[in-house]
Amino acid sequence: MKVLVTGGAGYIGSVATDALLQRGHDVVVFDNLQQGHREAVPLEARFVQGDLNCFKAIDQVVRCETPDAVMHFSANSLVGESMEKPFLYLNDNVVNALNLLKSMENHGVKRIIFSSTANLFSDPSEMPIDETERIVPGSPYGESKAIIERFLHWLSVTSGFRYACLRYFNAAGATERLGEDHNPELHLIPIILQVALGQRKEVKIFGNDYDTPDGTCIRDYIHVEDLIDAHILALGALESGNRVYNLGNGKGFSVKEVVESARRVTGHRIPCEIAKRRPGDPAVLVAGSDKIRNELGWSPRYADIDSIVESAWKWHKDNPNGYEGEKRQVR
Repeated sequence: MKVLVTGGAGYIGSVATDALLQRGHDVVVFDNLQQGHREAVPLEARFVQGDLNCFKAIDQVVRCETPDAVMHFSANSLVGESMEKPFLYLNDNVVNALNLLKSMENHGVKRIIFSSTANLFSDPSEMPIDETERIVPGSPYGESKAIIERFLHWLSVTSGFRYACLRYFNAAGATERLGEDHNPELHLIPIILQVALGQRKEVKIFGNDYDTPDGTCIRDYIHVEDLIDAHILALGALESGNRVYNLGNGKGFSVKEVVESARRVTGHRIPCEIAKRRPGDPAVLVAGSDKIRNELGWSPRYADIDSIVESAWKWHKDNPNGYEGEKRQVR
């Protein structure tokens, strides 16, 4: 089928684009390159630079390309930043998604895979967190995703949309060709690996007084390839109904445990500094993914933190400056 990938030049979106192409799909990428990289878009995909805040721009693409489905990755996605700049998230993320959805409805495109978040669950009653957990967003970022999930529900009721809301926990790792490159970099594993590469002096650990065994936050890390496998399975399953899945390994690793993993993988000392907590960070977030395992047969191939960190380390060693200076797109 033909798939429109919004945010397809970003970390997760570029891996999705590559995986879709490898499976024989026709892919159109729409990205404003605010965080994405033109060099990360495979040559086989058609690329359109544009911003979802401009309805005419996305409407023209949907009208001209008439995709069979959309994968929507484009969003501001930093929990901490959303606590400082709530309008950037509660306005931009929601309005941009509405522009996309209005355009889809205008042109009869009614299949969408939505990149949601574990930040919907700031006060879980049980761990691991399954899909029946009540939604209590932990930040304006999480709130923006919750609002969009509700829009999708109502478009399903009123217009026959078919959707999958995929709530990821912590995407990490790299493929052979594609990796994580943000500016500024605010994600834990690439920051740790920048220390190993000599690009940073140390890792800041935000809080060591949480109610966890070692006092640092615990998160569920899922390899980006496993994440995209779930997206493609969900895309194939839309014909039989809407889907809502939590995506993770079902295992939690603390910040200190991730640092220790990187020390094993890289052989570097990786010094750390304890800093104050960040607003909006819950102590523990671990996914229960039994639903997608049982319904779609999904199973993560990267089951331990060392294998995830090792894949990221290989990419960062091969690309110490990320995509900077690249002269051609990914094949």
